[in-house]
Amino acid sequence: MQNTTSHQATQLPRIDVYEPAMCCSSGVCGSDPDATLIAFTADCAAITGNGIPITRHNLASEPENFVANSQVRNALDSIGSQALPIVQVDGQTVLTGTYPTRDQLFRMAGIDAPSTTPVSENTAEQSGCCCGASGCC
Repeated sequence: MQNTTSHQATQLPRIDVYEPAMCCSSGVCGSDPDATLIAFTADCAAITGNGIPITRHNLASEPENFVANSQVRNALDSIGSQALPIVQVDGQTVLTGTYPTRDQLFRMAGIDAPSTTPVSENTAEQSGCCCGASGCC
């Protein structure tokens, strides 16, 4: 008897983000945290938590990766640093000059974005907050 169902191995997309020179990718360094980077770092964690690999390249620590990628190198030559960040999916540039939103990342990955989890309304004592009984920090 012949098996009529065929299982194709689904190849996960590879997402690469080429970022400007910075001291850290989290956005939480220095006296002025960058809200965009903080959100993007959380969005990356959400995507990688769904099994999709994202590689972030920092110009300060990995300049060779920028030079080795002809699309990135050409964008930097023609547009300059305003082209950064550059987002590529499977080696093809899909976004330049801005970080993608979480929904955009999920679309790039070819998966449905999970519905958002409602925010809990725990009191300070329930959540383990160290702010004291008043719950006010």
